[in-house]
Amino acid sequence: MINKDLSINIIIRITIIVALSVLSGYFIASGQQVMFSFICVLGIVLVTINLISYLNTVNRRIRFFFDAVRNDDSNLSFPTDLKNKSLQELYQSMNRVNQQIQELKIENRQQEQYFQTLLEHLGTGIITFNEKGFILHANSSAKKMLSTDVLTHLQQIERIDQKLYHTIKNIRPSERRLIAVPSEKGDTQLSLKAAEFKTKEETLIILSIQDIRNELDEKEVESWMKLIKVLMHEIMNSITPITSLSDSLNRIYCTENGPVVPAEVTERTISTTIQGLNVIREQGQGLMMFVESYRKLIRIPKPEKKLFKVSGLLSRVQILYSSLGMKSKTDLSFSLEDTDFEIFADENLISQVLINLVKNALEANESNPEGKIRIVARLDKNRYPEICVKDNGPGISEENIEEIFIPFFTTRENGSGIGLSISKQIMKAHGGSLKVKSVPNKETIFYMSFQS
Repeated sequence: MINKDLSINIIIRITIIVALSVLSGYFIASGQQVMFSFICVLGIVLVTINLISYLNTVNRRIRFFFDAVRNDDSNLSFPTDLKNKSLQELYQSMNRVNQQIQELKIENRQQEQYFQTLLEHLGTGIITFNEKGFILHANSSAKKMLSTDVLTHLQQIERIDQKLYHTIKNIRPSERRLIAVPSEKGDTQLSLKAAEFKTKEETLIILSIQDIRNELDEKEVESWMKLIKVLMHEIMNSITPITSLSDSLNRIYCTENGPVVPAEVTERTISTTIQGLNVIREQGQGLMMFVESYRKLIRIPKPEKKLFKVSGLLSRVQILYSSLGMKSKTDLSFSLEDTDFEIFADENLISQVLINLVKNALEANESNPEGKIRIVARLDKNRYPEICVKDNGPGISEENIEEIFIPFFTTRENGSGIGLSISKQIMKAHGGSLKVKSVPNKETIFYMSFQS
């Protein structure tokens, strides 16, 4: 319809120009009616100007339309109440096309917002950067894992950790790297994986970052189970000598003809029996203590959560601390900014964890004349409740810090090796975590982190 109207308008004007040209030529050739020839030429000029103006008007509108589309002008609208039918229909068509373009853009923006929201809600960190190191996108999970609020260039990661920066900078597409990144609460284990994406202008690297601490915790639990199986095997090995000793004692007092008569029991027999019974008793007591430790480890009660004030918990700890001994040597202090600070947890179980950490800190400082223990209750960077137990004891060596939460591992002569294991299990049952950071001969900090 538009092409037909435009064609009709152009054909009419060209026909008029041709007709006037023929008449003008006729009058000039005949040498008569010079006035009419002049009028025809003037008419040709006017119609030509009108044709050029008409085409320029259409071209300007069409150019304006495409400029507006290129500049994303969503307010573009052409008037449709014109007397010129061809322009009116042209404007109506351009308005319809513009509306369709705007609807497509809105749909694309909605999809973009959808994927943007999806990326922001991923637990996996996503970073996209180009060959020059400029970061085009980093979701909130990536910023949280790297403990930063702004990521615009890879060099910002260098200030966080140089080893991490060089790992990310040198990672290749389809390559996977594992790296430990130090944080305020100990090392964080990160898994990095890269993918390549090419655009017309440049090549981009899409980097995924995963915190694999939970996976490592699962491996740790699996290791515990294996360890427990081994220990159960050792228990059976310990029971075997007891059984053998019992059989030996039984043979002393029983023969094929029945029990021995009292006259046959000598002092040596009695002495041997007493020694054997003592060995059986000692072995049995040791096994009972071991089994009791095992039972405590695997029978963590389900937390009965409720809101309680941390100030009351700290008061309980202070009262119990006075009965632990060595109070004169080691100073215990508390830091609680808000007296109304509350935690949603099982107060009895959390008190058990806290007392265990304080006892460990107290024992670590038994040879320190200037020993100090400080308990800090606060909100962490992510606004989650957190309780920290700090001490200035000898600290934990690098080779032991990865082992201290494993059941039955202990560096103390009389330690059971299950206190920290039970404490970590209790924090896991609360949906939280128990972590440690230690600087030998300076400071050790245990972090009780709650996720609610």
